Amino acid sequence: MRSKIAVATVSGKAYYLLVNELNKRRIPFLSLIPGEVIPPSIKVVITTEDERKRIEHPSVLIYNPEEEPSAIVDEAVRIIQNKKTYEELVIGIDPGKTFGVAVLGDGNILEKKEQLTLEMAIDSVLTAINRHPAQTCKIKIGDGVPELAEEIASRLEVSIPEDATLEIVSEMGTSIIRGKGPRKKISDADAAVNIARKESF
Repeated sequence: MRSKIAVATVSGKAYYLLVNELNKRRIPFLSLIPGEVIPPSIKVVITTEDERKRIEHPSVLIYNPEEEPSAIVDEAVRIIQNKKTYEELVIGIDPGKTFGVAVLGDGNILEKKEQLTLEMAIDSVLTAINRHPAQTCKIKIGDGVPELAEEIASRLEVSIPEDATLEIVSEMGTSIIRGKGPRKKISDADAAVNIARKESF
């Protein structure tokens, strides 16, 4: 996949934080030095305030390395997808000994996390709702451990926006890789993606 995001900075801290966030999400990017020619395939350039004047591009985002890089990467992703907001945000939750959470914007995976506690999972869901503007928001919780599914549903119900919908869906087929060979269990994060894509009962 060709890179549509460029990181143009010589700031070690800014570069490290941005690249770490992009790699974590498996988003391809191009590294540039401010002042270098920017290929036409690049839709957005992320740089720092001091280096902005050396960037010749119609779409430039200014990153402050004292802040978390997640918000500016969210914005860059929306720009390359030509979206100010998503039509539909769907958050899948895989409850268990540890929790998996996946966030999908119009069907595309925006983020996925695993090895979360119940509290961390709730925090991830509420953070995602704030970070990814959408016209509609659905939260789908897998029913593999019914008591945990009910607990996280009741905890979220009091915190999520009134127009967000919350439902418990079947986990059947969400945790196994199907194929000719022996069946393998997939990660909690990937199971959460499958839960997000599950139709309701």
